[in-house]
Amino acid sequence: MLKYVLLAITGLSGGAMVSAGVFALITSTGVMTRMAGKTHTAKYVRLYETMVVLGGTLWNIFWVFSIHLNLAFSVSTILQVIMGVCQGIFVGCLAVSLAEALNATAIFARRVKLKTGLSFIILSAAVGKIISSCIQFINDWVK
Repeated sequence: MLKYVLLAITGLSGGAMVSAGVFALITSTGVMTRMAGKTHTAKYVRLYETMVVLGGTLWNIFWVFSIHLNLAFSVSTILQVIMGVCQGIFVGCLAVSLAEALNATAIFARRVKLKTGLSFIILSAAVGKIISSCIQFINDWVK
């Protein structure tokens, strides 16, 4: 019995440390504050951060315990589309803010001596990611 208690404590502690690292990365890149600044909703930054932590926690609980919701097909499909779009937007914003925090786009533009058109390159990368994700889902390559 002691072995299982120690295993549970070790697993929960490790998971908490990894989660803290992920949320620290999200916070340090400034995703929430930048989004709030661009949308003029700075007074809701704490709410945004709380929703990210809550979403990550609930998603892990659903995944670890294999919780399935028995909903009608149309409701389930609509929720999956909404969740997929929200996750895609979040991951895209996180990737762009991380690249911006590391000055990757500025370094890239300077190295290739790019004077104009950087916004089109970033837009092209985003559209390419969207198209490739749609191809993966349509062909059922994602399990």
